Amino acid sequence: MKQSKIDFVITWVDGNDEKFIKEKEEYLKKFLEKDNSGNKLHYSNSRFRDMGTLKYWFRGVEKYAPWVNKIYFVTNGQVPDWLNLNNPKLVLVQHEEFIPKKYLPTFSSEAIEVNLHRINGLSENFVYFNDDLFIIKNVAERDFFYHNLPCDAGILGIVSMDGSGYSNFNGTIILNKYFDKKEVMKKNFLKWFSFKYGIKLIKNILLYPYHSFSGMTELHVCNSLKKETFKTLWKLEPDVMERTSSNKFRTNNNINLWLLKNYQICKGDFHPRSIKFGKSLYLDDNNVNYIIENQKYKIVCINDHENLNDDDFEKLKEKLVSSFEKILSDKSSFEK
Repeated sequence: MKQSKIDFVITWVDGNDEKFIKEKEEYLKKFLEKDNSGNKLHYSNSRFRDMGTLKYWFRGVEKYAPWVNKIYFVTNGQVPDWLNLNNPKLVLVQHEEFIPKKYLPTFSSEAIEVNLHRINGLSENFVYFNDDLFIIKNVAERDFFYHNLPCDAGILGIVSMDGSGYSNFNGTIILNKYFDKKEVMKKNFLKWFSFKYGIKLIKNILLYPYHSFSGMTELHVCNSLKKETFKTLWKLEPDVMERTSSNKFRTNNNINLWLLKNYQICKGDFHPRSIKFGKSLYLDDNNVNYIIENQKYKIVCINDHENLNDDDFEKLKEKLVSSFEKILSDKSSFEK
């Protein structure tokens, strides 16, 4: 089977931009002042801090994934002054170009993500990156899609009710609405019980007897997605998708992108991928620099930590940039 073309999508915001900060604070104030009927806010400034590492994302793509078709760079209108907009592979996409006007402006990544399928020209098969996810080693198309099936890990889990846990919990309720977990796993037994999952396979063994999903284990790497999945969920759950799109901040009645990737998994529309493909770390993890410099994984996610004060954040950011420079020092064609 011929592999379809694969696009990359990355979302980015410059949290240091004064105009953005002013607008965000105005809408945050309005949100806090009105009666939200129990709609709890999940907000942290760490979600908007810029680690100054975006250029290394582009360098990683050019060096380790030169086969990518197009890169859709999604912003609220902000553009880094170093970005080469004339690069033929780069497509700049502003929120108003694909998100319905009634949902804008938005400061919720969840609202942006559930509308990605609306991007004009985006390929059916695409890979979604947050700006804290980096390619640090050679990757092939088959690492993301195999015979046009998204590559992923079908690993059960138990959803936690903290931070983004609410969105995961809401997504789990929807999965149980459309799927019997035990029947799903029987139907695609070899995909659910793949040795590629290593020690995490124990979760599937222990939770297999139950008919309902208690959650999924999320590995915090880039997501291989099909536009058709978005269209299906918008058709099946219009109220949930509408509500998530309408909320200008992350709240406890949203769903997130993991619902879409997990829906693909439950349908059996995925190809098992090794858990060694990527690693998720916090910026203050002692292993961050070692893992990047020694390229221990193909993908690495570097999460900011809301407990980090600004001084510590700046120090760790400098160390992070230094590590990226050791493997991605050459300027890419995406830079002026």
